[in-house]
Amino acid sequence: MIVGKHVSLRAIQESDLEPLRQWRNKPQMRRYFREYREISPEMQQKWFENSVLHDPRVRMFAIERNHDNALMGACGLCYIDPINRNADFSIYLGIDDLYIDEKFASDAGKLLIKYGFEELNLHRIWAEIYSIDLPKQKFLPSLGFKLEGTHKETHFTEGKWVDSLFYGLLS
Repeated sequence: MIVGKHVSLRAIQESDLEPLRQWRNKPQMRRYFREYREISPEMQQKWFENSVLHDPRVRMFAIERNHDNALMGACGLCYIDPINRNADFSIYLGIDDLYIDEKFASDAGKLLIKYGFEELNLHRIWAEIYSIDLPKQKFLPSLGFKLEGTHKETHFTEGKWVDSLFYGLLS
């Protein structure tokens, strides 16, 4: 467990899968994710078994609120490249439809970045988000990420093409 001021990051457990799946399936949140389809319980279980438990290129964590141990969301580093020492940053809060906030998400994000740089010895952490994701466009720079580039019209959602925005943070 990695303990912060407001939240802790811990291993995702089977009991977390259903609330995480329900949050990911909310249309107001799903619009921000690469997986555009509704996630079935079987898909969620397969993700847990294949990625969370067995893929060395993935480090996913449950975000737990410190004062009551409530599951709040998930975060992680994906596509970990140990040779080039970089990984993709992922985070969301599902509890109370927060998605991203200044208190809990910021604390979790800082813990995850510290883990990536200090424990995994990464040189670079990057994030790809869509141009409709205004909360993360404010959130990522608050953690030190810099906008590095845009790929035009990469994702079709809600009847229109949106851009991918790439952010990076160096150790």
